[in-house]
Amino acid sequence: MSNQNPSGPEPEGGGKPSSDKQQPPAAGTPSDPYGTPPPPPPAAGPYGAPPPQPPQGGPYDTPGSYGAQYGAPPPGYGSPYPPGPGAEPGTGAVPGMPPLGSWPNRIAAKLIDYIGIQIIAAAIVLLFSNLSEQNGFVGATWLGYAMYLVYEGLMLSRDGQTVGKKLMKVRVAMLSDGSSPTGAAAWIRSAVFVAPALLCCGLLWWPVDGLFGVFDKPYRQCIHDKAARTVVVSTA
Repeated sequence: MSNQNPSGPEPEGGGKPSSDKQQPPAAGTPSDPYGTPPPPPPAAGPYGAPPPQPPQGGPYDTPGSYGAQYGAPPPGYGSPYPPGPGAEPGTGAVPGMPPLGSWPNRIAAKLIDYIGIQIIAAAIVLLFSNLSEQNGFVGATWLGYAMYLVYEGLMLSRDGQTVGKKLMKVRVAMLSDGSSPTGAAAWIRSAVFVAPALLCCGLLWWPVDGLFGVFDKPYRQCIHDKAARTVVVSTA
């Protein structure tokens, strides 16, 4: 028989410890060999957040495209203009482009060029005919028209300026980017200005062409500017 008194106190330190004294095993102990994983890092702040994703379904979402990376149309797509006065969104003056040329300067430039070309044409015709005769006058007029067409086409395709435009400090620029007119644009502009007057309308065509530009918004384009997609700006 046991001599231990079951009702007596348990020996000090003996028996099962109470549950409130149990401790979790330390990280790295045999019962937890890999340790407790560290908490996840905090979410990135406003400067570390990933860039916003481009909208799906647009024309720039194809893999590897500019829009797939940045969510914006490529440079030079469509019209690069910020809105100008009275313009619809997507139109306006080219960034950094000078202001539009004034009407007095534009008209004076045309007159300087036209009168100068007509004087040269008349001098040429005088070598072969008398200007007081109908044939001489008509010949000088038609020659002047033809010379003006060639003169303006060549001059504008070079740097956007004729002699008259240089004197009046205006130039012709491409509406798309403000650069000097391309060869095609320069010749189209010159042909649309001269050919109707030469073929059918005489001097009536030029007032119609000019008045169209007076009422055009926001670029003050005459019909020959519309055809060539050009605009007249100041160089002052």
